[in-house]
Amino acid sequence: MFPAAFILPPLVWQASFFITPLVFLVWMSFWRVKNFRLTRDFVTANWERIYNAGFFYDAYVHTFTLATVNALVVSVLAFPAAYFLAFRAGPKVRQLAIVFLVTPFFTSYLVRIYSLQIILAEHGIINSALGLVGLGPITMLSTSFATVVGFLTLTLPLVILVQLLALSQVDKRLMEAASNLGVPPFEAVFKVVIPSAKVGLIMAGTFGFLLSFGDYVSPLFLGGSKPPTLSILIADQVKSGNNWPRASVVAVTMVVTLVAVLLLMTSLAYAKRGKK
Repeated sequence: MFPAAFILPPLVWQASFFITPLVFLVWMSFWRVKNFRLTRDFVTANWERIYNAGFFYDAYVHTFTLATVNALVVSVLAFPAAYFLAFRAGPKVRQLAIVFLVTPFFTSYLVRIYSLQIILAEHGIINSALGLVGLGPITMLSTSFATVVGFLTLTLPLVILVQLLALSQVDKRLMEAASNLGVPPFEAVFKVVIPSAKVGLIMAGTFGFLLSFGDYVSPLFLGGSKPPTLSILIADQVKSGNNWPRASVVAVTMVVTLVAVLLLMTSLAYAKRGKK
């Protein structure tokens, strides 16, 4: 009974706030809309309508591509900062950096995206600076580039923190041994540090994918929803005829995709290298 007392609360929490809503979401996907009102029924028309629509596959590929690009870019951008904090920075510098990395989460993500509109606009800060040297203006808003910039704003601090946690667990004596054996520092990073912190680095990139795959704010306010992502597609289905069942189909597809990606990346992170 003693261990059960610690296991039961998380299980109740997951069942109440994740499993139950997910089951209800799947159930709703089989309902139908009649005269703009939800009708409890069991029909497969919603799944057939969504999965036979070309716009759904376009949105799915676009969303998956943007999330994958963000996961790769944020992992590359975060690694130098995480490496510096883990191996080069002193304790005080590391603590101060962690404070700065956590601080963005104290502000609204929507406010940060609005501030990026000012920076990326046709007459914004970047184009104004480019105009001083005779360049521009460059169209950045309502593009996939702007969407990825918004994703980076959301995920970069978290990915740096996760990578920092992973790199902090690497035995620094391994780097010293590599240096004593004449391995250049840059080469030692790829042969010693990255393999030793593989699990944390892969999971950090996975977080970058998961958070951006379901994001609604950046694709709408920075990307201009052209082409739409799956999150925007959900909102469009609800706005057009109050079609919650079709929106549920898209949402369930997103959940299945996220779970599949998480399981795949987890198995990749913990996969053991074959014997040579």
